[in-house]
Amino acid sequence: MDAILEIRDLRKALNGHPVLRGVNLSVRAGENVVIIGRSGGGKSVLLRHITGLMQPDAGAVIFGGVNLSALGEEALNPYRRDIGMLFQNGALFDSLTVGENLAFPLRERGALGAREIAHRVREALDIVGLPGHHDQLPAELSGGMKKRVALARAIISRPALMLYDEPTTGLDPIVADSINKLIVRLGARLHMSNIVVTHDMVSACHIADRVCQLHEGKIYYTGTPAEIQTSADPVVQKFVKGISEPQDAIV
Repeated sequence: MDAILEIRDLRKALNGHPVLRGVNLSVRAGENVVIIGRSGGGKSVLLRHITGLMQPDAGAVIFGGVNLSALGEEALNPYRRDIGMLFQNGALFDSLTVGENLAFPLRERGALGAREIAHRVREALDIVGLPGHHDQLPAELSGGMKKRVALARAIISRPALMLYDEPTTGLDPIVADSINKLIVRLGARLHMSNIVVTHDMVSACHIADRVCQLHEGKIYYTGTPAEIQTSADPVVQKFVKGISEPQDAIV
């Protein structure tokens, strides 16, 4: 199956410190790829390059056969519409209702009428299991519900590729499990590819077709959930089992 996304030798330094040191990654259409790695290791920076929010020092992000890294802001916009993003905090507008939050990206683009937008809002809420919640404000929702609303807003434009930045952070295990299942279900139902950044190995093993470990600025290891769990590589096992080194101790 052809790759929908290819990342080639991506490099980025922040404040003179190399963060991405030659990342290579491909994602096939319909594939669920989970990226694991230590905090501050460049996972979120990698997602920002895929969306075009950051530009690399070297290398390329190729989406749908187009090198996004070579495009200016205006030229990027049509491709960004085909990439959805779920941020850690959901990034909902507190002053807007759930329905207004979902309708916002569609209204900004101006391509759909009010009736079609209302239909899309109802459909997206049904898909994430929140029918009838369109008149509520974000402050009236639980953490899990906010995450679902943010996900509904991300998929309302029906992207080909969805990016998730720590989607289960701050959620209890039961709610986190429901989000994991929803991510897999949405990918299959909407024919999306998913890239999920997480520290949670339970989530990683539930969601992934393939797990990629980002280590020292590169994709260090790639395998199925079963392969990464049983790998004899000490770097992989330290992360999977949460084993710290003496220099990692907090004083």
